[in-house]
Amino acid sequence: MSEPIVWLTIFVLSVFVGIEVISKVSSTLHTPLMSGANAIHGVILLGAILVTGSTDSTGALAVGLVAIVLATVNMVGGFVVTDRMLQMFGTRRPRPDTSAQPNTSAQPNTSARPTTNAQPATNTQSGARP
Repeated sequence: MSEPIVWLTIFVLSVFVGIEVISKVSSTLHTPLMSGANAIHGVILLGAILVTGSTDSTGALAVGLVAIVLATVNMVGGFVVTDRMLQMFGTRRPRPDTSAQPNTSAQPNTSARPTTNAQPATNTQSGARP
């Protein structure tokens, strides 16, 4: 077999293995694995910066800059996803009760609840209050 066919076969097999491995990861392991992947992406970004900085070729410089941009986007996106997932597992703060606060909006209060200063109903036939 020729060398490009061997590399293509390895690439295709690694794609299939990667899909199978990632699809079997439980949600409880996802956050620790993302944290580890973010650390690896940091090393990849550092390597891309070092290699791009030591090149003399314009083509290699352009490819290196694209690699730096993509690695940065990947790393930042990984940290954002990890942070959002950790917020899902964190303790929730109770929301402040806004129903006890006075209504300061310009619109009148049209809720179905009676107001606290409502007068009790009077009996109109006898003129006495209940």
